Amino acid sequence: MRLERKYSLKRHNTFGVDAVASGFVQVRTHEDLRAALELGKASYPGMLILGGGSNILFVQDFAGLVIQMDLRGIRILQEGEESVEVEVAAGESWQDIVAFCVQRNWGGIENLALIPGTVGGAPVQNVGAYGAEFRDVLVRIHGICVETGQSAILEREDCSLGYRTSIFKESLRGKFVMTSVVLELRKHPQPNTSYDTLARELAQIKREGITIQDVAEAVSRLRRRRLPDPSQIGSAGSFFKNPEVPAAVFHGLKERFFSMPGYPARPGGFRVPAGWLIEQCGWKGKRVGEAGVYEQHALVLVNHGRATGKEILSLAQDIQESVRERFGIRLEPEVQIV
Repeated sequence: MRLERKYSLKRHNTFGVDAVASGFVQVRTHEDLRAALELGKASYPGMLILGGGSNILFVQDFAGLVIQMDLRGIRILQEGEESVEVEVAAGESWQDIVAFCVQRNWGGIENLALIPGTVGGAPVQNVGAYGAEFRDVLVRIHGICVETGQSAILEREDCSLGYRTSIFKESLRGKFVMTSVVLELRKHPQPNTSYDTLARELAQIKREGITIQDVAEAVSRLRRRRLPDPSQIGSAGSFFKNPEVPAAVFHGLKERFFSMPGYPARPGGFRVPAGWLIEQCGWKGKRVGEAGVYEQHALVLVNHGRATGKEILSLAQDIQESVRERFGIRLEPEVQIV
């Protein structure tokens, strides 16, 4: 483990924002991770665990220690007639594990293809797309307690996985570091084509029998059409969560805005697409200096080259205010702001 001081984080966040960490270490073993946590507690005012940097916006330099997770490895724990359990290290690329499973016809995460970031970031957000979520396949999570340095295991039901949230964003934030996840995949998968946009894309296939390979390829095509390539345009994907409102509020808005989409969420609530709200307020494709809203998807904020984190945040706040003024709905960032 090598400690870097005054280290630029520009290559470690998909927004491409240039922020400087007081200290930076990359860990490849559990021993390195424990040593880094002790260093952080002893010598820095705070710590930040970083994976692929695909869901974070730096609005200032970070005065603490950044620990970049590079734990690697994929291990088959058990395999039966119907399913297989796989343990994946937190530093593995999420897309790599999707490809690994799809190649073996192990179903469950093909709808989550091409989501950027590492495996360790997937539980934090309970990543989801095209009718599937990470919690659908999670068995348990292995990690280390920051305070004690001891190993710990959390079963799926302990993780409070919900819509773009988990215990790791709430009560365990800054207290637990994931080292690996255990997933259960189906060996005789039935492709999930429940999401309308995905179903329409798959309808172009003129043969019998949709496979999970077909699903992963269709999802990848959809994402490439709608989302920017972070290597070309800085972004963190969807910047805001889709807000949930009470049914009475939704129906009242529907009377004023006839085309407003929405779908039932928890009992008594409706979830409204944040991208639709933002587009209705005229933000889609708009640029403010070097920060902007992606022309293909209003939910995606982008860095056109030299935007600072503060400039991107200012744009986000202006969007929040305009949506609140027009619809009375508050948008909540999905992206971690540091």
